[in-house]
Amino acid sequence: MTVARFWRENSPRYNLKASKCGNCGKVSFPPRTVCPECHRKSIGKMQEFQLSGKGEVYSFSIVHDAPAQFQNQKPYIVAMIKLDEGIMVTGQVIDCELDKVEIGMRVWASFRKLGEEGPGGVIHYGYKFHPEL
Repeated sequence: MTVARFWRENSPRYNLKASKCGNCGKVSFPPRTVCPECHRKSIGKMQEFQLSGKGEVYSFSIVHDAPAQFQNQKPYIVAMIKLDEGIMVTGQVIDCELDKVEIGMRVWASFRKLGEEGPGGVIHYGYKFHPEL
């Protein structure tokens, strides 16, 4: 990811900010300027919307053969999370034993380091998911 794109996407990634259509109410993540449901009718009506970060595991996979930058984390869990607002996001499930993750398990988002571009490069942060206590 380029540095310019990385900085443009900071707010949605760091804060789980979405957009909500003022015409039909559809919530979109990442934020959009035009609603994917009602298209032109939404122009000028899209509002910033804060996602709760709470949801449940919809589907998951355990990664055993990871890319080079994630070798020290393997094996790890990657899941499709259905947030309470209806949005589906992909994220790593952390602080959970591999045999304890299950579909329907409640999780919540946490701000964490995702990676970096080389030893002196940009550090990327974003959300990962913990089991709900």
